Amino acid sequence: MKRIYVIFATMILAAAAVSCDDFLSKDTISTLNSETFFTNAKSLELYANGFMNSMMPDASDIVQSNDSYSDVCATRTGLSMFTTVWTSSNQTGWAYSNWTNLFRINYFLVHMREVSGVSEEDLLNYEGIAKFWRAYFYFAKMRTFGDVPWYDKPIDQDDEVSLYKPRDSRELISHKILDDLDFAIANCYPNVETQQADKWKALALKSRFCLYEGTYRKYHTVNPSTGDPWDDDEADFYLQECVKASQEIITTGPFKLNEAVSTTNYRKLFTTEGLNHSEIIWQREYNADLIMGHQINWDFWNQNSQRWSMTRTMADMYLKLDGSRYTQSANYGKDLFPDEVANRDYRMQQTIITPGYQKEVNGELVQFPVQANGTLTGYQIIKYCYDDDKHMSGNNFTCIPVIRYAEVLLNYAEASAELNNGVLTDDIWNKTIRPLRSRAGVVGSKPATIDPWLSAYYMTDKSDIVEIRRERAVELFMEATRWNDLMRWHLGNKCVQTWEGIYIPGEGIVMDLNSDGKPDTCYGTGNQDGVQYFDPSVSSFKLSGTTSGRLIYDLARTWANKMYLRPIPHTANSINPNLGQNFGWED
Repeated sequence: MKRIYVIFATMILAAAAVSCDDFLSKDTISTLNSETFFTNAKSLELYANGFMNSMMPDASDIVQSNDSYSDVCATRTGLSMFTTVWTSSNQTGWAYSNWTNLFRINYFLVHMREVSGVSEEDLLNYEGIAKFWRAYFYFAKMRTFGDVPWYDKPIDQDDEVSLYKPRDSRELISHKILDDLDFAIANCYPNVETQQADKWKALALKSRFCLYEGTYRKYHTVNPSTGDPWDDDEADFYLQECVKASQEIITTGPFKLNEAVSTTNYRKLFTTEGLNHSEIIWQREYNADLIMGHQINWDFWNQNSQRWSMTRTMADMYLKLDGSRYTQSANYGKDLFPDEVANRDYRMQQTIITPGYQKEVNGELVQFPVQANGTLTGYQIIKYCYDDDKHMSGNNFTCIPVIRYAEVLLNYAEASAELNNGVLTDDIWNKTIRPLRSRAGVVGSKPATIDPWLSAYYMTDKSDIVEIRRERAVELFMEATRWNDLMRWHLGNKCVQTWEGIYIPGEGIVMDLNSDGKPDTCYGTGNQDGVQYFDPSVSSFKLSGTTSGRLIYDLARTWANKMYLRPIPHTANSINPNLGQNFGWED
C-alpha cells in the first residue's frame, strides 16, 4: 500500500528559516496562529506526520552514522573530533534549527486540544505520538551533550527566564524521557502498518533507551557533564525498565524471528524493497513508485567515497559454525582470506564479500572478488547493497531498519545479565542468543568457558556479558548501535585503535581472494590485468610486520575521556553563559 508522505509545512514556523549560526535565543522564537491551523482531526494528522518527516532517521543516519567511526568500521578520513584539535568552537548542534523540532512538538501538545470533533482516544494517541518524538529528540540530545535544558512548552520570545536557563541534570532529563515513552506506550495505537510512532515503537525505543542509560550509569562512575558522582544510583532501575519493555514486546507483540537456517535470510532484511512488519519493529521506507530512494549502494561501492570497511576486530568476532572461536584457531592471524572466512557464521558472508559472492555486472552474473579500490581493509561490506551494478547513485529503494526485533532480544538479554551479576540464565539465553546464532548456522549452546580474546578486549571477566556483546556486534553491524554501545560501556578508546584488515603474505604477492583460480588482489604496486592493488604509495596502507602481516590503514586518531560527550558550542555559551560547559571541555 502506497504511503502518503506529508512535507511539513514551512509556513508553520516561517521564522525558523534563520541561519544555523543563530542559536537558541529570544530573537528566533516565533508562534503559529493555532486558531487557523488546529481545526479538525486532519490537521492533527498533518502536524503529527510532520514530526515523522523531519525527525525520522534516514538511510545515511542509520548506516553511516557514528558507527562509521567506531572500532568495527574503518573510513578514509575518520571522525574530525579524533583527527583534529577539537574545541567548543568547532562544535555545532545548538543552533535554533537544532531545537525547532522540539518547539513544534511542544506547540502541538499545548494547542492540539483546540480541535473539535475528535474523540478522547484519538487525542491521547496524538499526544502519545508527540511525546514519543520528544523522547526521541531528548535521547539524542542527551547522548550528545549530557545535561541539557528541558522544555515542555513553547518558549515565548519575552520569556528570558526560560530562554537563558541553565541546563537541567541528566537525571531529570532521563526521567522526563521515560515519562514521555510510558505515556506513548499507554496511549498510542498498536499500529505496525505505519512508519509513525505507535505502541510497539515506543516500547522498542524504551528498551533501547533504558539499556543505554542503565549501563551508562553502571560503567561510568561519574556524570561526564559534571565530573561528579551521579546524584542517584539508578542503574538497576533503568535496567529493570528495559527488561519490562522488552518482555512486553516479546510476550505480547506481533513480531518474531525467521528462524530458518539460511545463507540469505539475514541479508534480505536489508536489501528488500518493501516493509517487513514481522521482524522489523520500525523501519525507514523507500519506494520506487514515489521516487524516494537512497544511495547506500553507491556509497559502499564508489571508490571515491569514504570506503566504509569492516575491521579485523569485527571480523574476529564471528564464530565458526561449530560454535568455536576463530581467535583460538591454530593459524589465527595468518590465514589467507579464503581460509579465514571459511565455515564461519553465515552472517559474515551476508555482510562482507567472501569467496562465492556473485554480482551482476553489465547484465552478466560473475564471481566478484573484493575490490581493493573500494575497501580499506579487504573486508568489503555488502550488507545493504544490491547484487548488481544497475542500482548505483540515488536509486536504491531498499527499506532500512531503525529498530529490529533482534535488538529487543539482545537488549533483554543484556539487561537481564547485568541485573544478575553478569550471568544470563539458560532460559533467557535460549530465548535470545541461541535463536540468533542458530539461524546463522552456528551451534547456539552457551559456551562452557569465557573467550579470553573477547574478555581482554571488553575488559570484563563475565562470560555471558562477553557473548552478548559479541552477538550485538555481529547481529547489529552498521545499524547505528555500535558507537552508542562503546559509549555506554565506557570503551570509547576502542574507537581510535589501529584499523587492521586481512592478512598479506608479502608485498608483490598476488592473491586469489575469491578462490576462483584467478589472481585478483595484491599489496604493492603493479599493473597486472585483472589485479587490484592496495598501493601504499598512494594511500595510507602499511603492513603490521616488516615484510608480511595484517593490512593496516594508517590514520592517526586520538581519544580523551572528555569525548564521551561533546562540548557545549562556544557560540551558545556566549549567548547564554548559564549553560556552562561539560567537564574537561572548559576553555
